Amino acid sequence: MKGIYTILLLVISNFFMTLAWYGHLQFKKISWLQGVGLLGVILISWGLAFFEYLFQVPANKIGHASNGGPFSMIELKVVQEVISVTVFTLVAVYLFKTEKFSWNHFVGFVFLVLAVFFIFKK
Repeated sequence: MKGIYTILLLVISNFFMTLAWYGHLQFKKISWLQGVGLLGVILISWGLAFFEYLFQVPANKIGHASNGGPFSMIELKVVQEVISVTVFTLVAVYLFKTEKFSWNHFVGFVFLVLAVFFIFKK
């Protein structure tokens, strides 16, 4: 169960991370955010990153083997990276609508899944 909680928390965390890192690129589409300068963008991103950390830190704490979780530190990092790329892709393609998912992206995801397979192989 700790593994499922860890993954759910990481998904939520990465949604906020994606918004913090890339959301400001969508400000041109939102009238009241169009005039926000660099300092404003940084402050808004920091605000979003706060929520990222509210989910990221507990995910790592719950999920790590030293706290009774199922993952080593390396496994946590690999899971986090796969979730990060997956969430980013879904946000970019379906929410921001700025990217198109193509065959080379699919191949890249296959390699990520293979990376997870080899990292978890005992």
